[in-house]
Amino acid sequence: MGYSKSLINHHFAMKLSSIALFFLIPVFIFTFGSVIGEDHKTVVEHFSKPVPALIVALTLIIGLQHFQSGAQTLIEDYVRGGGFMIATIFVKVLSYCLIGVGLYSIARIAL
Repeated sequence: MGYSKSLINHHFAMKLSSIALFFLIPVFIFTFGSVIGEDHKTVVEHFSKPVPALIVALTLIIGLQHFQSGAQTLIEDYVRGGGFMIATIFVKVLSYCLIGVGLYSIARIAL
């Protein structure tokens, strides 16, 4: 019973992050796309504003959490033996490192 409950929570989390990304990705594309081809000063000035920085940060966090959850599902389905734990740890470390580096970069630009 406990295992099926965690599967329901996992499925619900994937659905929720998918819905969030459905709305965030177009906003991110317009936010990011508006400064493509601009000089460095203009890009830094644009992402120094709170709304574009928040959009990028939310897209980064939710996108990488969605990646982690999806990769975890693939690992659970296809990896067996000792590689299971190594792959699980690798995906989690990779996701959280990318989130940390991304948020640090955004904060450095925005502040």
